[in-house]
Amino acid sequence: MAERKVRVRFAPSPTGALHIGGVRTALYNYLFARQHGGDLIFRIEDTDSNRFVPGAEEYILESFKWLGIHFDEGVSFGGECGPYRQSERREIYKKYVQVLLENGKAYIAFDTPEELDAKRAEIANFQYDASTRGMMRNSLTMPKEEVDALIAEGKQYVVRFKIEPNEDVHVNDLIRGEVIINSSILDDKVLYKSADELPTYHLANIVDDHLMGVSHVIRGEEWLPSAPLHVLLYRAFGWEDTMPEFAHLPLLLKPEGNGKLSKRDGDRLGFPVFPLEWHDPKSGEISSGYRESGYLPEAVINFLALLGWNPGNDQEVMSMDELIKLFDLHRCSKSGAKFDYKKGIWFNHQYIQQKPNEEIAELFLPFLKEHGVEAPFEKVVTVVGMMKDRVSFIKELWDVCSFFFVAPTEYDEKTVKKRWKEDSAKCMTELAEVIAGIEDFSIEGQEKVVMDWIAEKGYHTGNIMNAFRLTLVGEGKGPHMFDISWVLGKEETIARMKRAVEVLK
Repeated sequence: MAERKVRVRFAPSPTGALHIGGVRTALYNYLFARQHGGDLIFRIEDTDSNRFVPGAEEYILESFKWLGIHFDEGVSFGGECGPYRQSERREIYKKYVQVLLENGKAYIAFDTPEELDAKRAEIANFQYDASTRGMMRNSLTMPKEEVDALIAEGKQYVVRFKIEPNEDVHVNDLIRGEVIINSSILDDKVLYKSADELPTYHLANIVDDHLMGVSHVIRGEEWLPSAPLHVLLYRAFGWEDTMPEFAHLPLLLKPEGNGKLSKRDGDRLGFPVFPLEWHDPKSGEISSGYRESGYLPEAVINFLALLGWNPGNDQEVMSMDELIKLFDLHRCSKSGAKFDYKKGIWFNHQYIQQKPNEEIAELFLPFLKEHGVEAPFEKVVTVVGMMKDRVSFIKELWDVCSFFFVAPTEYDEKTVKKRWKEDSAKCMTELAEVIAGIEDFSIEGQEKVVMDWIAEKGYHTGNIMNAFRLTLVGEGKGPHMFDISWVLGKEETIARMKRAVEVLK
């Protein structure tokens, strides 16, 4: 038999913002598909109409566009296996519900919520299964005529999967190995509800994965308890030979490691748990996003890839192409991954260093504009090149290099007290004259003339350079002094020195 084409899917529910754990699941599916020359399908699982949130689907799509995760087919991408939105596949699901009913693999149940509650009160740890279904109102205990009559009357019902007891169900997981669960602990899951004529997740995802030719189901660990049910459903439909392989990914844990990562953890510790800023249409609450917080998409991808997977070497910084080449599901961890958000900041710093100065300068321009600064692009590129190694976010550049664009109007008191000596005004006046006479205003040209002057005068180099920095920057920070004066140019350098002497003398 020819090797099966790799086809994987990411199938979110449009119930709100996309959690960063969902992003990681989509990323692993993407890396796996690309590595094997396969397809990534984008499916929307919207069978739970009560939880639908307007704008969520568009938000999810925009998130992946920003992150650089590309889908091959699905909602908004087209393809031959559509429709890709579950709410548009009602008739398909009905057909397969009928197949299960006709083959005795499922049955119709009329139990009302009140009757189910009464049974739960009567029987401790009640579960609707082989041991209890005989005492309930369903097509296994009622005459066919009565069942047909109730349906004809429009009585609401559900279709339940008929699970045979005491059978060991084997789930071969690519990360965890063989998982065996006895069917007796499983309940007769509801597969379809007549109230909204929609299937539950369990039926819909099995039917969709089969019809869409999904070869591998790569999803979160929280779905592992449902995997035996899904194996039994494949078997009930006679699709066992084409059943996808399963891989259940480790959970993303709180930074402390105790429990699943939640939005509250982000709020508490000041990091985003969503890719983009989310405006909740119901509550009006605004949640922070990685994009708006200043993270580069490549940094987010690299950071997430290493949460629960390792490349088998010491490499940490990897491009998407490198991740695709190295990714291996067998190197995913079985245990949960602590969400080390500080490592995310570290990755952002690394990617800022790697990017060309021109690209960082483009990203910095809006921040300059925010502060009313318009500067030649070449100057912005030069400044960024000097200062980007000092920041983890592009917005932080303003704090470390604003003096390149705006002359100081006041001077840091502590620095003045420490660095401005009795003779500093006289020395800076002299230095301004020396600088005015420098013909070669390159960094090297300035340094030679100024250092020769200091030596000739017998001045203390540290005192001169510290005072010089104070006149140009307004405080004791910044790169090499002659880098600063070179960027400012001769005229601006002298003007700043004279102004400082006037204010500080």
